[in-house]
Amino acid sequence: MHIAPVSSSDFSAPAGAPRPPVIALERVSKRFGRTDAVRSVDLAIGRGEFFAVLGPSGCGKTTTLRMIAGFEQPDTGRVLLDGTDVSRTPPYRRNVNTVFQHYALFPHMTVADNVAFGPRSRRVGAAETGRRVRELLDVVRLAGYADRKPAQLSGGQQQRVALARALANAPSALLLDEPLGALDLKLRQAMQLELKRIQREVGIAFLYATHDQEEALTMSDRIAVMNEGRVEQIGTPREIYHEPSSVFVAGFIGIANLIPGVVQDASGGGVTVLVAGNHRVAVPRGAAAVAPGGPATIMIRPERLRLAPQAGGTGLRVTLEHAAFQGPVIRCTLRAGDGTTIVAHAGPGHALSSLEPGLALSVAWDYEAARLLPTADVAGAGDSSDALERVSAAPVR
Repeated sequence: MHIAPVSSSDFSAPAGAPRPPVIALERVSKRFGRTDAVRSVDLAIGRGEFFAVLGPSGCGKTTTLRMIAGFEQPDTGRVLLDGTDVSRTPPYRRNVNTVFQHYALFPHMTVADNVAFGPRSRRVGAAETGRRVRELLDVVRLAGYADRKPAQLSGGQQQRVALARALANAPSALLLDEPLGALDLKLRQAMQLELKRIQREVGIAFLYATHDQEEALTMSDRIAVMNEGRVEQIGTPREIYHEPSSVFVAGFIGIANLIPGVVQDASGGGVTVLVAGNHRVAVPRGAAAVAPGGPATIMIRPERLRLAPQAGGTGLRVTLEHAAFQGPVIRCTLRAGDGTTIVAHAGPGHALSSLEPGLALSVAWDYEAARLLPTADVAGAGDSSDALERVSAAPVR
């Protein structure tokens, strides 16, 4: 099923011209009092794309969605929908719909009437309205629930009704502001796959704001990571995870070892960095600006590390502080000689005979597994409450 926008003729490009992005932000900023909520954001979201805006609370992602929806107006910059500037257009005249964490279904209406509310408000004919309702209830897999009231549905079913209602007016794009936040973990994980399936079936752009990295990585075609009102990086989930552009992005996405060091040699395509006092490691140069004698930050994901007994090992010498069984992996917290904490994931087939605290180990990694990042305050990456979960370079406090 592909939903074509009801008012697409209002925004269509001339024949033969390249089609503009369905949503574009050009140098958009928003200030509340003395707080810069959004700072000069540029985004372009293509038709049929699942695009996530990811970041911690207060980073500006919800304000960005509200400006696209028309609930807030930018102080500077432009919001474009289908190539048309709608920065001062009221919400009801923008061909987008929004789904919030609280679904706000009409409790006195049936599921079918909730979905039909939008088309009826626009005076769409009864036959066309009925067709849309039937198609959308099929898409969200609630065809047998048309006569039920919201109170008779589970949380996941209510969320799907809210999606169908938002899609009933055939918007150019659907904006979703943390819509899974009210669901329990297992249902939330199941709904991630359902949302992606629904988005593919209806064929329109979804713009999804979330603080949950798993949601963004699971569902998105591309992700914009925001921090303090700015977009730090835009890329595919694989690029964001394996090739972060900053210490913040590396620390916010998944678990990252951010190892501080000093540049020893920066000639050629690689860089030699001294870490943990006297251990030399070679890393790809990447895009980070480095100079001999200057500081450096090396990022390595826990699953890319290899552990071996320290005797005969050629890697960085560490001491095992804690090993936690986590099902598929054993999470090992290690301490280097200078106090740097490193997290490694040992698979079920690891070659170590035991993982007892105090064990002397050697940790190594492949050349391509390391990434050199622009040096920044490591403690500022990610949420402070999850510092050890996401950023493992600083000594344990």
